[in-house]
Amino acid sequence: MKKAAIFQIIACIMVLNAAMVRAQDKVLMMATTTSTEDTGLLPVLADAFKKKSGVELRWVAVGTGKALEHGKACDVDVLMVHAPEAEKKFMDEGAGQDRTQIMYNDFVLVGPKADPMKVKGKSTAEALKAIAAGKGVFISRGDKSGTHMAELKLWKSAGMETPDKEEWYVSPGQGMLQALRMAAEKNGYALTDRGTWIKFEASPEGKDMAILVEGDKVLLNQYSVITLNTAACPKAKHDLAKQFAAWIASPEGQKVIADFKVMDKPLFFPNAGK
Repeated sequence: MKKAAIFQIIACIMVLNAAMVRAQDKVLMMATTTSTEDTGLLPVLADAFKKKSGVELRWVAVGTGKALEHGKACDVDVLMVHAPEAEKKFMDEGAGQDRTQIMYNDFVLVGPKADPMKVKGKSTAEALKAIAAGKGVFISRGDKSGTHMAELKLWKSAGMETPDKEEWYVSPGQGMLQALRMAAEKNGYALTDRGTWIKFEASPEGKDMAILVEGDKVLLNQYSVITLNTAACPKAKHDLAKQFAAWIASPEGQKVIADFKVMDKPLFFPNAGK
């Protein structure tokens, strides 16, 4: 093979390698929650962000507890989570750089339409006490997700220990949709974010289930974006993470959240800067 041809091949390889490196530089890896994936919000955000910035957003959807662990291990570049107390601890420990409030929805207590424990219309605390007293089946996420952490706090607020040793308290350690399916199968109750509920309610499995407790101020479900500490995670793509955090909190990003609906119902409500 002639030297000119060899040099041409080498040059092509170098160009391709450089292009691959540049493409990889434009990828932002995020750890987020199952609720943002199950509802279908993530692809919508990713598409809008890429059109604006040219950055490809990829993610791993897990419980908030696991997402924060990914952040501490520097496995990702940015976080989008919904467990304010755990997030505060994460920031206090120096693992996070900035935390930006972006949107909220609320938790709801759902169960069989027949409501065997008669909790409909009660406060959250009264409903949990009634379920415990009647030994009604309760499905807990059990996965250290934001929803699971909120549920544990609600038992405590009701003046009760978490009933994790009781037979009627089932803790599969799975995502929200899986927990809702199990609640439907077992004629049981569950705490869920409203967004995932709207998605589940429209499925055949949700036809015999209903929201029984809602509107209680303790059921607020706040989401935030966290960028990682540059010193703790020097290899993370901090510039892209800051760019995403700024975009999703901007009027453009907030409108994408506000416009996102399932069954013509809004699932999340933007509240950046509030």
